[in-house]
Amino acid sequence: MKNANIPRKELVADRQTLMRTFIRPENIAASTTLVKYMEQILFGLHDFLNTHVGITEEVSLKELSERYKDTIICENPEKKLADVITDLVEEIAPHAVNVASPYFIGHMTSAIPFFMVHLKTIVAALNQNVVKLETSKVLSVIEKQVLAKIHRIIYKQNEDFYIEHVQNTHTSLGCFTENGTLANLTALWVARNSTLGPKEGFEGIDKEGIYAAYKAYGIERSVILVSELGHFSLKKAGGVLGIGNRNIISIGLDRACRIDIKSLKEKIDEIQKSPTRTKIIAIVGIAGTTETGTVDPLRQIGEICAENGIHFHVDAAWGGPVLLSEKYKRLLAGIELADSVTIDGHKQFYMPMSSGMVYFKDPCRMDAIIYHANYVNRLGSVDLGIKSLSGSREANSLILYSALKIMGSRGYALLIEHGIETAKSFAEEINNRSGFELVTPPELNILTYRICPAEIKRELSTSPDAQRKILNERLNEINITVQRLQREAGKSFVSRTTLKTYKGRCESIVVLRCVIMNPLTDINILRDILDEQEELYRQNF
Repeated sequence: MKNANIPRKELVADRQTLMRTFIRPENIAASTTLVKYMEQILFGLHDFLNTHVGITEEVSLKELSERYKDTIICENPEKKLADVITDLVEEIAPHAVNVASPYFIGHMTSAIPFFMVHLKTIVAALNQNVVKLETSKVLSVIEKQVLAKIHRIIYKQNEDFYIEHVQNTHTSLGCFTENGTLANLTALWVARNSTLGPKEGFEGIDKEGIYAAYKAYGIERSVILVSELGHFSLKKAGGVLGIGNRNIISIGLDRACRIDIKSLKEKIDEIQKSPTRTKIIAIVGIAGTTETGTVDPLRQIGEICAENGIHFHVDAAWGGPVLLSEKYKRLLAGIELADSVTIDGHKQFYMPMSSGMVYFKDPCRMDAIIYHANYVNRLGSVDLGIKSLSGSREANSLILYSALKIMGSRGYALLIEHGIETAKSFAEEINNRSGFELVTPPELNILTYRICPAEIKRELSTSPDAQRKILNERLNEINITVQRLQREAGKSFVSRTTLKTYKGRCESIVVLRCVIMNPLTDINILRDILDEQEELYRQNF
């Protein structure tokens, strides 16, 4: 135990201590502390998280925010590395969220394999910047190889195609981004620039702007069509691309929470006949919606896009890796018709935060967003940053490159299949309990349900609309309260959302949302979670 009466030696920032800190741990104590915790993290990640984090400590955000109000940067160092590491583990980690817990089933952020920490550490240590060959060299080459491997499971082109393009410096099969939001934005940027590209007397929207583009193409607005369950990143894209987020037009759902094809066709027909001259830049199909995990009828959307000459983008940020499962890849049938596809690495490729990818069927399609700069991506260079929304970017491709070698496609398939099949078992368990209602059955590994006592369930089946609204408001209150209390208890976690359409009716209902992707989550854990919800309901209502 440290003697509190011994005065601490004042730390000073001078060149000697700076160089020592920059190059190596300050002393043996710092090195020992670092090794102690890094050993636990590197070789016993899940045990470490369970020991130091749990689900999360029951401390309010208000109380936590009171601890972090100091806004002054000290002139000299405040603490040594050993003390900082100890603080991170003992003071901060307990108030983070243990997303690796098998009882944490509420979001698309989950456990990662222990080796991912090793790979992320190596990427950080190498500190390569794949914006340019001069700051990455072989990492840029590896990125193109990894992109070709994933492109192949999406588009299934022949061997000659991949031989030609895998390391072709003039074509691009896609690019890594920081997340799915930027991947979607990149895809729609390409779609916009291609749809409103250069023509006689006009140099393209990217050079001349949206007003000149509309004038050149004789239109008054441009739109993107997507289901009501489209990710909010698409709305952001509308704002960033200048077409306006109101022009990201939502299409209604069928009873299975997929885009309704009849409504889609009607909207296209309405737009084409409208007196307001409108160009459809893209139609987005979703392979794994954020809220319900459902997959749009991709083949039908692809055929509609082909018939109308419209860019077809698939947001497969969640569901893309399902293509690695021979058993379930049929669920994404038609994705090969897409002009572009988004996949998130930090979702079902189980990579650390954060990594997204976007793929293009046509290897020349990304030419629509080429940018150069004399100091970095010069005209005529072959740097990856030429065709990328991001500038400086870490070499996340090295993590996926390594993970594919460690896991193999079958290893990833086993994780995917566990999630889908456990979700099906969970749905059966919910159906077998009279106090719950399964709202959206799992197509992939996401489902929604709600606490719905048997007596209210019976009333809902026979009540007129006005009474149904009152009953649903009551159920919304119950589910919001139980979800909050369960989260605050810190033993387990499910998220919640509000669905606007329920069994073909326009009814806003609050549902509990579960994402099953942790391989340690099994039906017994899921039963525990339901038991806890039942007990919370009994205690509070």
